[in-house]
Amino acid sequence: MSGMVQILLPNDRSVQEGPDTVTAHSQKPGTPESPGNSGNPADSGSRGYSGEAVPPTAASASPRRRRTVAGPVRRSTSISAMPAKRDTYTPDTLLAVAVRVFNERGYDGTSMEHLSRAAGISKSSIYHHVTGKEELLRRAISRALDELFALLEEPAALRGRAVDRLEHVTRRTAEVLMADLPYVTLLLRVRGNTDTERWAMARRREFDQQVAALLKQAAAEGDLRTDVDPRLATRLLFGMINSLVEWYRPDRSGHGGHTKDEVAEAVVRTAFAGLRTTPER
Repeated sequence: MSGMVQILLPNDRSVQEGPDTVTAHSQKPGTPESPGNSGNPADSGSRGYSGEAVPPTAASASPRRRRTVAGPVRRSTSISAMPAKRDTYTPDTLLAVAVRVFNERGYDGTSMEHLSRAAGISKSSIYHHVTGKEELLRRAISRALDELFALLEEPAALRGRAVDRLEHVTRRTAEVLMADLPYVTLLLRVRGNTDTERWAMARRREFDQQVAALLKQAAAEGDLRTDVDPRLATRLLFGMINSLVEWYRPDRSGHGGHTKDEVAEAVVRTAFAGLRTTPER
């Protein structure tokens, strides 16, 4: 067959290359290397110097084995020799990947191997940025908590009647949740299984208590109903706000969805329509 190379093992007597055949007896008769003049009984076929029959050697008696190799032989490349992805992450971009994986798999169900695969870098590269996954969790939760506590220090949350301050806090809480949706989602899903989670839950209770105190003050000033317990009203209020993490998606706004401002305003109007004792001024 044209283009095929037949390679004989060491006990083979010939090598075929393409249409031509080269053997140990391919020289012309009478040349110094021809069977009749070599002087070697093994090379003279079946006759020695004396003309007597020479028994075949073990090599010549064994059947010929041939392998056929088609085309060029390619060397395989080990996968371990492939270059690793370069670590170009910053603390913020790596944190964003970790938060996404935590929300998808749950914090307890996420390992460093999962984070390594999601980021496309080695675990040792992740350890170059943080000490472990709990540090990533604490950074993510701290970001959400810092935003929430910061809104309590805004001027509109500190001055004026309590009911107006409460409305501002309610609106801003909804806005923070939508702006930092992955981070607040993670905050709301912690279960207290680690020191970081227990710390986060304590901080959440502190935030709720400050809002409950504001709601109680607004009721004392006569602007909110007094027949609803302030702590219950706070839970109901934040239950409505926190439910945004289950259905609100920023990429849906403008395509039959609602903008952040529209959602925040709807939360305030719905909540305070039932809480206020007098129509909104």
